[in-house]
Amino acid sequence: MDIPQQKYYKVILIGDSCDDVYHYGVCERISPEAPVPILKETMRSTVKGMSGNVRLNLEAFKMLVSHHTNAEKIRKHRFIDTRHNQHLLRWDEGEHQDIVPFDETCLNIESPPDAVVISDYDKGFLPAAVCSKIVEYFNRLDKDIPIFVDSKKVDLSCFEGCFIKINKKESESLEVLPPGGEFIITLGDGGALYNNTTYPTKTVEVFDVCGAGDVFLSAMVYGFLKHGTIEKAIPIANRLASVSVSHMGTYVLTKEDVKWIEE
Repeated sequence: MDIPQQKYYKVILIGDSCDDVYHYGVCERISPEAPVPILKETMRSTVKGMSGNVRLNLEAFKMLVSHHTNAEKIRKHRFIDTRHNQHLLRWDEGEHQDIVPFDETCLNIESPPDAVVISDYDKGFLPAAVCSKIVEYFNRLDKDIPIFVDSKKVDLSCFEGCFIKINKKESESLEVLPPGGEFIITLGDGGALYNNTTYPTKTVEVFDVCGAGDVFLSAMVYGFLKHGTIEKAIPIANRLASVSVSHMGTYVLTKEDVKWIEE
């Protein structure tokens, strides 16, 4: 019997990136100078964050990803007490530098991608005017290319006609909605809301929500490309986001995490 071969979807990913730096250690005493814990570092690891994490999770589904991101270094330092899996402090480095915006004129696509993903953490790489031009470019190229957006902006008018994933807190802070946009609102352990329907998720013990939105976005893109509807994509995204939050640190899906989708 012939076994159908997996399609390798082509995705263009545009967005801000950073390095997530994890400082792991133990707290055994309080500082004599101030009432703060002293972390004795035992291990340090650096992983890709923001759109860099989206890329790795898209690639976990064997997607072919063309990634456009900032050259400037942004680092998010997280300090973790390993005895209690307690996140003590986050220190952000490099966010106040001038980030060179994405030059949309560099987009010269010979063949249309299967999807476009915009991972907009609003750090300066994707000003609203640039986002509008990206959306216009791909709509001119092919109206049927789905554009998926995860944005921290409060004015989303630049994302006309896109699939927009935001969390509940972000949805409550929105000031301007885009014409024709379709919203997928993540609700934490409440699942996700789309088109007035709530899609429940499995309840798991939460260790760290860092990067869970990136996992949800990546899994939703894959589910949509594979099945053709957001309704079928959200349960996949919910399930894999639950996997993400059950691990400490910015998480990248493994072969074991995603193999059930092909079964």
